[in-house]
Amino acid sequence: MPTTEELIEQYKQKRQKILEMGGAAAIEKRHQAGQLSARERIDYLFDAGTFTEIGLFIKHRTTAFGLDKREIPADGIITGFGKVNGRYVVTMAEDYTALAGTFGEQHGRKLSNALDFARNKGWPFIGMNDSGGARLQEGMDTLESYGWTFKSQILASGVIPQIALLMGPCLGGQAYHPVMQDFLIQCKDTGFMGIAGSAFVETQLGEKITLEELSGYKAHAVKSGCTHVVADDDKDAIDKAKMLLSFFPNNNREQPPRIETDDDPEREIPELNTIVPDRANQPYNMKKVITAIADDGHFFETQALHAASVITGFARFNGRPVGIFANQPMQAAGVINIDAADKGARFIRFCDLFNIPMLTLGDCPGYMIGSEQDWKGILRHGAKLLFAWAESTIPLISIMVRKSYAGAHYGMLDKAIGADFVFAWPTARVTIVGAETAASVIFAREIRGSDNPEETRAKRIEEFSELYENPYQGAERGYIDDIIMPSDTRKVINRALDVLEDKNKDNKAYNAKTWKKFANINL
Repeated sequence: MPTTEELIEQYKQKRQKILEMGGAAAIEKRHQAGQLSARERIDYLFDAGTFTEIGLFIKHRTTAFGLDKREIPADGIITGFGKVNGRYVVTMAEDYTALAGTFGEQHGRKLSNALDFARNKGWPFIGMNDSGGARLQEGMDTLESYGWTFKSQILASGVIPQIALLMGPCLGGQAYHPVMQDFLIQCKDTGFMGIAGSAFVETQLGEKITLEELSGYKAHAVKSGCTHVVADDDKDAIDKAKMLLSFFPNNNREQPPRIETDDDPEREIPELNTIVPDRANQPYNMKKVITAIADDGHFFETQALHAASVITGFARFNGRPVGIFANQPMQAAGVINIDAADKGARFIRFCDLFNIPMLTLGDCPGYMIGSEQDWKGILRHGAKLLFAWAESTIPLISIMVRKSYAGAHYGMLDKAIGADFVFAWPTARVTIVGAETAASVIFAREIRGSDNPEETRAKRIEEFSELYENPYQGAERGYIDDIIMPSDTRKVINRALDVLEDKNKDNKAYNAKTWKKFANINL
């Protein structure tokens, strides 16, 4: 029988071998590619000395196709928990040096268990994805393990915040995992995600396309909208994840963390009084409004490269995290198209799930019209915003900066759809349609029969504009709570947040008196 000393030495050797991952040469290759190893990523994420690993000695059980002779340290995935800026967080980091971090039975079981653990503890989850894909040698065991993972993260969705870091390849069925999390941060040069790789696409469809074109950051941060934030490299991705996490509570039963700030909540901003141009069709940069009113001018934007006619992201007001949904007049006049509606609706629902108040800054001429948008389902997609607002239980504050027309009046949050407070700048134009559109409908016959059609048309447009294109009629009816000086916007927002602080603090749903599972949202 071995002595205790020998058993301890044997343990140390086994542990050290696993900690070495795929070996020094494999790790050096990662470094040459500008990437950290999986364990280096974990060290960089967590506060020093706080990480506890779970499942270090897990081992695959497959003997087919030579796997019985292959060592896969920790089965290609490191899972555990520790503290990030003093808060408990659960993580997984796939290890590309261990059989390319392929996803097999035990790999999937470890990931599923980590997600279940995070949900049960009420701790956020951060996943670092870097894998060659499915471990085909394990056949049905690999296939079934994906199901465990998907179910675990779906059950955790809405209970704990989930952030995915796309640091390497993530292709095939495995790519659903990061997409199904709340936010996805993609490394610009090394992160690739797709339902199939470029080689498989060419084999099956004959389409020749590079992996970068098919699955790189431009494919997902710009076109598909799957990626929320683009990072320069591994460290930048982790830094951005930490910053994003700082806005979130640990779970859906807690309030978001409030921090101390020296930025006066009553601070006036005189430059906002002149930021809106005199001409209604002249653009200005809404991001300047956001940074002017936010604590210390800090705004963490999400999906900045996708559906750029609307803006989503997080800021703080008197230390409170707040989600912001705004129009961007610099892009397509701030119109809401299909992608913009999807972008906004999912952001609203995330904030609602995790008790983060929301602010809108509206300057929108309407939902996008035309055959292309109609046929692709702008009505179906646009309705997602209405569902999201109407079911929200968080504090909701609407600032009408300029245009608030037609369906966009509701899509950008008005009193009827659920806003707690609606404020308008004197520059606001709040009406069912713009004056030119209204005149062309209401006075069409008169204009056609006039001796001077252009003069008659201009007169009627001016008449309609003076009567309806302003914030005063809405204020007279009580649909707008107050018309404010733009310079007072930060002050008004902070006062509104103060009085709404206890809204839904007991976390009871809006429809608690009428039992139902959920609304049948247009998907």
